[in-house]
Amino acid sequence: MSKTDVSGLTQLGAHVEAPTTPETAVLERVPNGNEGTKYVVRFTAPEFTSLCPMTGQPDFAHIVIDYVPGKWLVESKSLKLFLFAFRNHGAFHEDCSVYIARRIIDLLEPEWLRIGAYWYPRGGIPIDVFWQTGEPPKGVWLPDQGVPTYRGRG
Repeated sequence: MSKTDVSGLTQLGAHVEAPTTPETAVLERVPNGNEGTKYVVRFTAPEFTSLCPMTGQPDFAHIVIDYVPGKWLVESKSLKLFLFAFRNHGAFHEDCSVYIARRIIDLLEPEWLRIGAYWYPRGGIPIDVFWQTGEPPKGVWLPDQGVPTYRGRG
């Protein structure tokens, strides 16, 4: 097992102020020590928060990001800070969800990525956003995201 090269990281192991916007948040990557092996990496953010761009009221989501890495892995502290940066950011559910996926894709150039953003209802209508870069690679174990459809009191 090789040691991960962390020499280019600026946030891990350091005190870092929380970014104020998703655009200014720094996403960092580390080399994939298992390049050439097809496997799925999953990040789950069960308490994601952003703001409604019209009312300024908070919107909450459970976000699941799955990707098959190529040369790079996303560094988890930078991902947490990036997701935190949405707390005071006004954007629609669809915009937040797809923006998160595109930033990760731009950074990592993964073999494949999907995002499931399960937004809690406000006004009685849940808005779930699902997006992926294409068909998942053959031969990877890709578990269900495990988030049930919102049922309310039904």
